[in-house]
Amino acid sequence: MKAFRFILLALIVTSCGTVVNYDYEESTDFTKYKTYNYFDDMQTGLSQLDTKRIIRAIDAKLSTMGLTRSDNPDFFIDIQSQDIQNRNNSNIGVGAGGTGGNVGGGVSVGFPLSSNQNTRELVVDFVDKKQNERLFWQAVSESTYKPKASPEKREEAFVKLVEKIFSGYPPK
Repeated sequence: MKAFRFILLALIVTSCGTVVNYDYEESTDFTKYKTYNYFDDMQTGLSQLDTKRIIRAIDAKLSTMGLTRSDNPDFFIDIQSQDIQNRNNSNIGVGAGGTGGNVGGGVSVGFPLSSNQNTRELVVDFVDKKQNERLFWQAVSESTYKPKASPEKREEAFVKLVEKIFSGYPPK
């Protein structure tokens, strides 16, 4: 019974939250990058207001990391996102069965772990334009969000998301 509780708790915990995967060019000297800017033609896939929110959150985070936004940057940032509807359809089946002689039976009940969820995949690319637009760092995150959240909650969600995304920059 203890094992069942542990598995149930693990499934619930892993079905929520943000997952971030990182990739980077191993030969990159990350210490040489001090200034950044965003691509002018960036198509984020977010609303104009959400694009402003995520850019504010990224600017604030990179500022705390000692990076400065510049008109003549060392690298450019590209942000892309896409919404994924109903990504998590996990459920748990609880079964009971028994046998008596040559007779067997069983009952199975499914408990959904989540209802319809909106999931957003967000990709943040760091590109060195001076080196023929070489991609040198990338973060891909997948997280749930509430499309009808208030502007304050959206801002807060982007700040938390950016914290998680940039916990892997620079690579160690």
